[in-house]
Amino acid sequence: MPRKSDETERQCLVTRQSLSKAEMIRFVLAPDGTVVPDLKMRLPGRGVWVTAQKEILQQAVRKGLFARGFKSRISGCEDLPDLVEEQLKRSVLSSLSMTRKAGQIITGFAKVEAAIAQSTLLGLLHAADAAQDGQKKLAQAVRRRFGSDHRIPVIRLFSADALSTALGQGNVVHAALTAGSASKSFITQAQMLEAFVSQDSELSDRWSGSPASDKASAEAIEGNDRK
Repeated sequence: MPRKSDETERQCLVTRQSLSKAEMIRFVLAPDGTVVPDLKMRLPGRGVWVTAQKEILQQAVRKGLFARGFKSRISGCEDLPDLVEEQLKRSVLSSLSMTRKAGQIITGFAKVEAAIAQSTLLGLLHAADAAQDGQKKLAQAVRRRFGSDHRIPVIRLFSADALSTALGQGNVVHAALTAGSASKSFITQAQMLEAFVSQDSELSDRWSGSPASDKASAEAIEGNDRK
């Protein structure tokens, strides 16, 4: 039996599957016929929803589904998948900057290693161009504390230069995200971007619009604190 949709769900223009709005991207039609992504879901007008995966958005463009969805002629939207990806990246980096302002991020290998052993963590952040040796050592530190290196999310989406610019610091390669709303928001947005660009269908299916391992992380921390 199909699940009943509620106010938090919308139907995908391409797959026709009803999903949480947090797993989708809303689009609106501008007066000039341009299809505009509405990542914050705030723009006025009738919205059309597409599952937040680049491959599915490409299908919507390729099959001309936006014209059908809006019941209107639209301007060319061939660049829409790349535009959405770029906007998602900017949004995630802006959210990362907010974790610094909120005091919920720790940078530097030694400080991150110490935080893994002592702090309440929501996730780890490695530069996409970080050396494997450093990543492996921090993964070992996570295993020592939690028993597995999969108990907290690990984000590897941006170069060291991009991370350094977003955080206003030099040479950011490794970072730890401590508990707080800014960190949680960053992880949610980063996971959305990761699912959007990923060709791994299992990763996209696992993404649910919130830190996937919040419960596991909390359980691991709770268990560690009882020791």
